[in-house]
Amino acid sequence: MDISKIKAVVFDCDGVLFDTALANRKFYDEVLATFDKPRLTDAQFVNVHMMTVTVAIEYLFPEIEETKEVFACLKQIGYAKFIPYMKMEEGLVRLLNILKEKGFIRGIATNRTNTMEQVLRDNDLESYFEMVVTSSDVANPKPDPEQLLKIMEAYHLYPQEVIFIGDSEYDQRAARSAGTWFVAFKQPKLEADIHVDAMADILGILQINE
Repeated sequence: MDISKIKAVVFDCDGVLFDTALANRKFYDEVLATFDKPRLTDAQFVNVHMMTVTVAIEYLFPEIEETKEVFACLKQIGYAKFIPYMKMEEGLVRLLNILKEKGFIRGIATNRTNTMEQVLRDNDLESYFEMVVTSSDVANPKPDPEQLLKIMEAYHLYPQEVIFIGDSEYDQRAARSAGTWFVAFKQPKLEADIHVDAMADILGILQINE
């Protein structure tokens, strides 16, 4: 990795910017309970963590051909009340401020849909990213590389000028398909160019001394 060429740092949301395990579990458990289904198993949680809401519902309700009722339930429950259970990653704001000072483009590529805007707003992070791409903004969400390609196109970036920080196989596959560098966050078993355990480690990758 030629650090001198890096111009953009793109983050996944769940599991990277925020620890969303508790929030997402509570959300899907409430949906499942509404239809008298058991709570998420650990295996199910690993899968829905990567998926868009639409794919997650199809996965959790394979016995239902028409899922309109489930999505109506999702809309009624909403995600807003679960946002307080999301825990911002320690050192995130400091990292984002330093990246801005150093002239890096800061982006988000997430399979969240219409909840991302509120997550940023409720955590006072709206002004910290130059571009946010959700699954609602593309035809094909991750693992397709479209989200990353959209950011690269907007800022005229070459793949080698971008690092994508993620924590799932979907993130890894998206980065590989887009040709960007992939940094695995708190996932030592995930194939990646570099592995990190904290936001401060990203400064080390970029050789920024603060």
